[in-house]
Amino acid sequence: MSNPPASGVLPKGEAQLPPLVDSHCHIVFRNFDDDLDAVSQRWRDAGVQALVHACVEPAEIPAIRALADRFPELRYAVGVHPLDTEHWQANTAEVLRQAARSDDRVVAIGELGLDLFRVQNLAEQLTVLRPQLDLAVELDRPVIIHCRDAAEPMLEELRGRRERGTCPRGVMHCWGGTPKEMEGFLELGFYISFSGTVTFPKAHDTHACAQQVPADRYLVETDCPFLAPVPRRGKRNEPAYVAAVAERVADLRGETLEQVAHTSTANAQTLFGLTLHSV
Repeated sequence: MSNPPASGVLPKGEAQLPPLVDSHCHIVFRNFDDDLDAVSQRWRDAGVQALVHACVEPAEIPAIRALADRFPELRYAVGVHPLDTEHWQANTAEVLRQAARSDDRVVAIGELGLDLFRVQNLAEQLTVLRPQLDLAVELDRPVIIHCRDAAEPMLEELRGRRERGTCPRGVMHCWGGTPKEMEGFLELGFYISFSGTVTFPKAHDTHACAQQVPADRYLVETDCPFLAPVPRRGKRNEPAYVAAVAERVADLRGETLEQVAHTSTANAQTLFGLTLHSV
């Protein structure tokens, strides 16, 4: 079977990969408004049979739910991003709880986490993070964790929760940490998800992590519309390009693209309880 082009889109008539899962996307964003039907056709042509849509704040939830109505292969998360702490209100935990309980297509809480790259409001971010982690444990849902320049405080938080029996399962999305940091999250039971950054030539730590992560503990994602893989870096990303991420992971691991597609899809199904949809 021939590999797809680096764009991550298989041409019409080419043999298909085993099913792929884009484990983290944001197609609710306005830059998909004009061509989402074409975007969906491309992800189907590329063999993407399930997508997990992340949520950055509660106002997105009705629109994400409508996308799940439109695309049967889409599942989603509900949560508040660490750079959107202003959207956390007194009733937000209950809003997220009811959204998750009312729709079995909600497969995770998130994306939540810590981000100290742009702002240093750690105490405020922890105030928003902690009730979401509690909610994930309460509802028995995995978490989708955004962690940028914040591995140490995130590990401290999760290790403390493990000692108390309140650490949820989940995934470190769009992984950009070091191998040592990755080992800390793996030891806590977390999955590691690789995005288009794994295709960037200078992402040496990410390359090392992709080589070292155990086979049963990694996912692939786009984080679209951000972080398009090489050679589309700097342009709008889309779910079909998850094939390019899988291809680079395969190169780094010395495996075939078929192996990485099979393994990452099985891992996503295990973590999120996904059913694949061939449309």
